[in-house]
Amino acid sequence: MPAFPIRAALPSDGSFLVDMTVEAANWRAGSARPRHEILSNPDHRRYVAGWLRPGDAGFVAESPAGEAIGAAWYRLLPRSEPGFGWVGTGVPELIIGVRPVWRAHGVGRALLQRLVGHARDEGFSRISLSVERDNFARTFYRREGFAVTLAGQGRDVMVRTLR
Repeated sequence: MPAFPIRAALPSDGSFLVDMTVEAANWRAGSARPRHEILSNPDHRRYVAGWLRPGDAGFVAESPAGEAIGAAWYRLLPRSEPGFGWVGTGVPELIIGVRPVWRAHGVGRALLQRLVGHARDEGFSRISLSVERDNFARTFYRREGFAVTLAGQGRDVMVRTLR
């Protein structure tokens, strides 16, 4: 059991998910793109716009003091607006972000495992994500059962089978 509570993401968590989208995009130390630049890009905005629409699910981890410190969520994106990790209609694409000070403390792993379990319980057979090739998280995702299914320009699409 993690040392921090994990709860279902609520409609009111939309702003925090925006923050976590920015964290996910700025994973590389020393190269922080401005928030407005990330959020003005439709490729990033599609992960949070109109949060908690049908098909969305997610979880938020909190510090012992009750501060939101990380989130993992998925969306069912249409073929007409695919995400970076889109593999097909009906396959949720996950996004995960953790505040830098909380990275390497098990927050991301706990969130990912909770989200994957939820997706399985909801009847999905696969879940996907996209990760830049030089991101240290690729190893983490492999350990959690994800495999590269499509190599792209500097990033890979990874999928985990849930059944």
